[in-house]
Amino acid sequence: VQLQASGGGLVQAGGSLRLSCTVSGRTSSSIVMGWFRQAPGKEREFVAGISSGDYKKYADSVKGRFTVSRDNAKNTIYLQMNSLRPEDTAVYYCAAGNFLSIRVPVYDFWGQGTLVTVSS
Repeated sequence: VQLQASGGGLVQAGGSLRLSCTVSGRTSSSIVMGWFRQAPGKEREFVAGISSGDYKKYADSVKGRFTVSRDNAKNTIYLQMNSLRPEDTAVYYCAAGNFLSIRVPVYDFWGQGTLVTVSS
């Protein structure tokens, strides 16, 4: 399984971005997908995830602002990020695994990361 994340960039506080993660080597609808982020000097943390049955889970810090979704026809997962805050600044990673979890080690495959910078 290979994952390719894209869509990061520089945005002002209050703005929006949509991240994409294209899956190859396996049908995205058959696996659990997660979004994580890592800010400078901090540990990688769970942001959002979607199960193969489309159950969704979010970190408390992004609930109501971020939405995870999938397009099975494009084998792609999305993270729509609205009302962005400076504290959302991080490298965002998509990951794939067999179980929906907030824990990093649960995920077997990782994309290369895309940088999101939110200016105040």
